[in-house]
Amino acid sequence: MSALPGPIRLYPFQKGMADAIGDPLIERVTIQKSARVGYTTLLVSALANFVVNDPAQVLAVLPVEKDCRNFVVANVEPIFRSSPALTGKLSGAQVGADNRNTMLSRRFAGGSLNVVAAKSPNNLRGHNTRVLIMDEVDSMDITAEGDPISLAEGRTSSFPDRKIFIGSTPTEAATSLVCDAYSRSDRRVYEVPCPECGDFHEIMWEQIRWPEGEPEKAAWCCPSCGSFVDEHHKTAMVEAGRWRATAPHVQGHAGFRINSLVSPLVNARWGKLAAEFLEKKDDPDKLRTFKNLVLGLPWEDAANAIDEDEVAGRGEAFGIGAIPEAVLYLTVGVDIQDDRAEAVTVGWDRHGGAYILDHAVIYGSPDDATTWRDLDALITSRHAHPLGGMIGIDAVAVDSGDGDWTQRVYDFTGPRARRRVMAVKGMGGARKIIVGSTAKTLRNLFIVGVDVVKTTLMHRISRATGIRFSDQLEPLFFEQLLSERKTFKRVAGRIVSRWERIPGRQAEALDCTVYAFAARQVIPSNFETRAAELRQEPRAPARPRVIASEWMAR
Repeated sequence: MSALPGPIRLYPFQKGMADAIGDPLIERVTIQKSARVGYTTLLVSALANFVVNDPAQVLAVLPVEKDCRNFVVANVEPIFRSSPALTGKLSGAQVGADNRNTMLSRRFAGGSLNVVAAKSPNNLRGHNTRVLIMDEVDSMDITAEGDPISLAEGRTSSFPDRKIFIGSTPTEAATSLVCDAYSRSDRRVYEVPCPECGDFHEIMWEQIRWPEGEPEKAAWCCPSCGSFVDEHHKTAMVEAGRWRATAPHVQGHAGFRINSLVSPLVNARWGKLAAEFLEKKDDPDKLRTFKNLVLGLPWEDAANAIDEDEVAGRGEAFGIGAIPEAVLYLTVGVDIQDDRAEAVTVGWDRHGGAYILDHAVIYGSPDDATTWRDLDALITSRHAHPLGGMIGIDAVAVDSGDGDWTQRVYDFTGPRARRRVMAVKGMGGARKIIVGSTAKTLRNLFIVGVDVVKTTLMHRISRATGIRFSDQLEPLFFEQLLSERKTFKRVAGRIVSRWERIPGRQAEALDCTVYAFAARQVIPSNFETRAAELRQEPRAPARPRVIASEWMAR
């Protein structure tokens, strides 16, 4: 239901969409949109047009049943009840013979309205329709029977004058149904005139600029003349705007792309959107939401386009033997394999920056005490720090996920728990970075939200910020570090991301780095105190590493 009371008044950009919906020469209308553009109002207005002016069978398809009921109860009924031209035009709810509320039906003179959920293809059967309305198609599941758009369109095939109306906020670029539909349309964009030079342009996010630290002063920079146009010009610009088809050779399929930057709503002011962007830009998940809901664009995960050789070429002259002065804490992530243990050491500065210092491989079976003794030597080692003292390892996370060696990991980490040496188990999905296990018998087991950490890690790598690499790391490290790609699938009507291994790749370096990132969370860091300690602590002379020989003991 509209937040603004009174008669519906279409925004200038909505009028072009409404004209296309009512044009008998246009069979399909696709709208790729953001939030805050009055889309629901347009949707209900289109429905009202068919009820009063062009009666027909109308089938509305939404992702799930809850969406269907909300659409009718919160949007359709209030408008039809409040408008004198629409009052009494729709019948009351019709309950099916099976007494289930999976379908909402209304009757009107000369036609009918059926609102169904796309979750089950069975909902579409038996509903031949001339007018098909599909909302939020990017939130719909693709079933074994096919994608929801194709299935729903099949119900219109017997009508030569059919009308197909598809709209959605896009989600992921690789799976977006609305973006695919828009790409096959005449691809219209809404352009506004520059008050200075008069040239028309679609307002894009990269053209919104503001002084550093002052997002409230955000303005639009005209691509033609470079003039900065203040917010108070937006209303007049949008009023004088126009739709332009960028693929005019396509006939009968009108496509519209619209974003919040042209919205007249107060919560879509450029200054407000700039502040919103600054709040979300460093969190990949929040930034994804901003791009979808504010800009009306699909999210393309930069982690899937990382160049392995380019990242390897970022190596700098530091390492475990030459720790940068900015590094004040160290963590280690350990992965246990049948014939070796691998460990990645990460340094941390006071700004949260990560320095990949070392990737060590300890060869030997986890069934051999020597393997664990060598690992203990690695995590108890101390290293010269440029401030004058010696720095040790502050937290260690050892993977216990391999069932063959789980107990060995518990035996190793348990006695060392007070030194923040933890057994960890990685789990996917949306969860916290690291939490203690709820099992009373496994007090030193921690669950790591590996998907969350991988997303953060790859976001840093893709932007080349917040993470630096030693030039002593071998090419194999980078091959393993970038061994997974983020994929997207529809589950229960939602886009769900998951990390999947690239065939033929090993991932030990990635797993170790993820666990080292997670271990950082358990350190109660006080950078000023640590820096002071390193300055005051005299550097002890390096002692030769001596391991007792089992052969000599015999």
